[in-house]
This record gives sequence, structure tokens and C-alpha cells, in this order.
Amino acid sequence: MVARWGTEHPSAPLVVALHGNGTSEHSMIEIAPWLPHGPVAYVAVRAPIERGAGFSWFLDARDGHPDPASLAATCGWFLDWLDTEGDPNRPILLMAFRDGVAFAGALMLGAPHRFAGGVLLYGALAFDAGVPMTRGRLAGMPVFLAHGSADPRTPAHLLAQTWDWLAKHSGAPLWAERAPGGEQLAGEVVGDVGTWLADRLDYLRAHGENPVPDGDEPPWPTLPGGRLPARTGEPPEVTAAVPQHQQSQIAPPHLQAELWTRLAALDAVSTAPTTVGVAGTRALLLDRATAAGPDAAFILPALGEFAHMHPEPDGSLHLVLPDALAYDALAKGWAVAHPLAGVRLSAGMVLVPGPRDAAEVDVVAGIAAASHRYAATG
Repeated sequence: MVARWGTEHPSAPLVVALHGNGTSEHSMIEIAPWLPHGPVAYVAVRAPIERGAGFSWFLDARDGHPDPASLAATCGWFLDWLDTEGDPNRPILLMAFRDGVAFAGALMLGAPHRFAGGVLLYGALAFDAGVPMTRGRLAGMPVFLAHGSADPRTPAHLLAQTWDWLAKHSGAPLWAERAPGGEQLAGEVVGDVGTWLADRLDYLRAHGENPVPDGDEPPWPTLPGGRLPARTGEPPEVTAAVPQHQQSQIAPPHLQAELWTRLAALDAVSTAPTTVGVAGTRALLLDRATAAGPDAAFILPALGEFAHMHPEPDGSLHLVLPDALAYDALAKGWAVAHPLAGVRLSAGMVLVPGPRDAAEVDVVAGIAAASHRYAATG
């Protein structure tokens, strides 16, 4: 059983709404009129397992955790249904509430190539349920996450674990926010979802999808040995909204200075204060009259800004990489996707943490040189 809203064109982007356990498709389709109109279709799906007066996506194994076999079976059932929904190449986004978030996460993680984004509202991912959760698994898939500040239903430790994994390990461009309360969707959250969806849909219409590339790890001509090594240790804390900044594992000031000297010496580069960062942020610029890279290679195409460095005590970089290199850097811990990458900004827009030691200066400088190469030559 499904409920629909919006266009019926079989190639239009499709937003699939997934309700919480114990309710039905009607509880989600009601918010569709407050979301973007135009060439977009909304469909709310009824979960297949009866539960009291409502329906559920999976059986519980313990304390509300999904039973892995039940979750896997429903994922298979859903993907079979999805194959019947119009053009197989249409962009598909998931929008989930409460326990629907666990189901949506399992779908996105199990088949990331099938989805162009996810809206996860007031719920937690299905940890320890057999779902693949390797670092960078959701690279190239923008995610909007909202949690209630006083959620009475979803355990706080699962909400915290979900926020942490999506922010540090998923590779997804993550926009995350906390809303007052937690019993019902706040009107402000619905408005923010509408803005985010509109921007993501506009990006898809203009640029198409930016899927995770298959195959071997990409070459890095700007690094010794031509490959990017894995960054050691846990990723740093980084804000999950704008302005995006690094909050832990801060680079020592002398290494920040050494890195900047190397970046400013890149071929044909000029420097200036940026117009899009906090005071003290320094931009790396190329002359757009001679730089051959596409607009997508720049933070600010009109000004030729392809990267900038945040001032102390931050020391991180924002820069743009080709998609394959960006996803490689995300998977290996050298980058965090910008919250608006693939939404309002280039899909390869990332934050690169400042170097913690002399060896990392070489790696970070090599990543920045790859951004310079992309902007200069395409």
C-alpha cells in the first residue's frame, strides 16, 4: 500500500517516505505539501509487518534493535518494489521517521548506488544488524539528519552513535541539527527539510548524480608513490553545519605556517582573504582567464578560489577535488565532506584536517596540490 503526492512522471526524482514502526504510510505523506513542488514525486510506503493497528519494517531482536534477518528480508522486499517505480535511472531519495530511519539506513548502506540522498528524522541507524558500515560507505550521498533535543523514545546512546558515525565515518555530506522536544516533528525541521530537498533536487537537475565510483583506488599524481595512505587514528571532530570547522586534533601553529608556505608557492597561485569564511581565512586563487579547470573545481568560480585555509586555532583546509579523489580521501580519513557538497556546492567539496606532524604536512600539501591541479588543468 502506498500514498502519493506530486507528479506522476516516471522519470521525475522520487522521494520515498518511510514511517515509524506502529504507524502507516498516511503519517508521512501528510508533510508532502510542505515540501518542494514541481517535477518531483513523493510516495509513502506501508511497511509489510502488521503491528497492532499499524505496521513495522522489521521484527525486534532485543530492546528495539532490528532482527538482522527480518531487516534484510524487508530490504529485499523494498528493493524489489522499487524496481517497479518508473524509470530505473530516476534519482531516488529516502525520507524516514523514527524506526524508519533504521530501515532507511540499512537500504542506503546496503545499496548506496540506488539512492541520491537521505533525510533521517528523529531516529537511529541499525548498529549490530549486519549492515555494512565501512568508512566512506555513503560518500557522495548527501544526508539531512535531525534529532530532537529531548527525545523520549529513541535511546540517547543510539542517537549519539548515529550522529557520530554519520559525521566522522560515513563520508556523507552531512547537514545535522537538533530541534526542541522530540515527540513530534517540529515545524522548523520540516521547513529545513524542504529547503535542503529543494537544493538537492536543483543540484541533481543541473549536474546529475555523483555516485561512488567502482574499481581500484584512484591514482594521486601529486603524492609520492601515486597513492593516498590511510590517516591513522580517529577522525577529528568537525561541525555538521555551516560554517564547517575542525574542532579537535588541531594542527600545531608551526605546521600550519609551513603548510601555508607550501600552498602559496603552488604554480600561478595568488593569495587573498576569502569572502566566504570567518575573518582571517586565506584563499588560494588562480586566474580564471588561464585556469582550464571546470567551474566545479572551484569554491568560488568567478574569483578563481579553489581552496582556503582557516585561521588559528583551526588550521583546516576547504578545497575541491575530483569526485574519485574526494571519495578516496573520505574513505581514508583525510577529508570530511562539506555539509552542502552535492547540495549547493561541488560534490568534491571537502574539509581536510590540518597536519598533526611533519609527515602529514607532505600528505595534506599533496591533497591540496591535487585540488590545484584539478582547478588549473581539469
